[in-house]
Amino acid sequence: VQLQASGGGLVLPGGSLRLSCVASGRAFSSYAMGWFRQAPGKERDFIAAISWSGSTIYYLDSVKGRFTISRDNAKNTVYLQMNSLKPEDTAVYYCAARERALSRERSEYDYWGQGTQVTVSS
Repeated sequence: VQLQASGGGLVLPGGSLRLSCVASGRAFSSYAMGWFRQAPGKERDFIAAISWSGSTIYYLDSVKGRFTISRDNAKNTVYLQMNSLKPEDTAVYYCAARERALSRERSEYDYWGQGTQVTVSS
């Protein structure tokens, strides 16, 4: 499966962005999907994950209540709605797909998108 992330950009603190990740190839609806981010000089960290049906969702504690992951299997797309953005949210954001149950572990994802830059700054 190929993943294409988009929607990043420059936003003021307190602002919002919605990231999208479109999948092509094998059946998207059978994959658990995740979002990760990587700030300069840091490791790629888990943010959120959603099961193939959307019935189970995991979040990093620091984004709970601010970020929302969702998916539309008819459009082969997973979203990350980000509200109340903070400068520390600045990073390259990656979507990833996993053929089994959702996971918080980066190493357990099979496919990765190319990343989209999110910069939160005044």
